[in-house]
Amino acid sequence: MAGGKSTVVTSARETMLLIGRLLLAWIFLHEGVSLALNFSGAIEMAAQFGLSVPLLVATIALQIVAGLSIAAGFLTRIGATALGLFCVATATLYHTNFSDQNELFHFEKDLAIAGGMFVLAAVGAGALSIDTWLKGRGF
Repeated sequence: MAGGKSTVVTSARETMLLIGRLLLAWIFLHEGVSLALNFSGAIEMAAQFGLSVPLLVATIALQIVAGLSIAAGFLTRIGATALGLFCVATATLYHTNFSDQNELFHFEKDLAIAGGMFVLAAVGAGALSIDTWLKGRGF
């Protein structure tokens, strides 16, 4: 028992942090890759929301790069903060028609994901991460 915590508890915590990171990253990686692979369709969809092509490209890049950051546990706090802010912006800019149950659901979902991202930004990636591996090597 080191530092008042058993190895089993520490191991369970680190495993849960890894699983949580992977689950949070998945939605962004999936969406970013899907948009990139169907870029012409993504442009049409973005136009319906009044988004320019450069903003669409930035959105795709953010989803993929920050998603990979969180999944790998590399610069996790930065990636999580960026995606948390992205989710708050998406909720408040695109899902505020609360008379539509689907829009209300997406608003709440985006805020819940943002909450998860902000918790991850606060606690960090955990031991099973590139961040921790680099820190152990003096970086």
